[in-house]
Amino acid sequence: MLERPSRTGRLSARRRRYFPRWLAFGLALVAVFAIGVAFGQALDDAPESGKVTTFVRTLEPLPQEQPVRTVTVTVTAP
Repeated sequence: MLERPSRTGRLSARRRRYFPRWLAFGLALVAVFAIGVAFGQALDDAPESGKVTTFVRTLEPLPQEQPVRTVTVTVTAP
């Protein structure tokens, strides 16, 4: 009578085939978590803004020279 092949051989082959996927997924998850922690600490380490300071300055216009000649343009309705 023939014996059935053991299931452990098939299961271990299946596990070996999916192991790299799970490993890659786990490493990607750890990398995303590490990037999130680094981003959060970078935001936390940002210098606090101090007192708000507003500068008000009035600009004086520059003197203008007189034009050499003046031209008048008259436009009639089309």
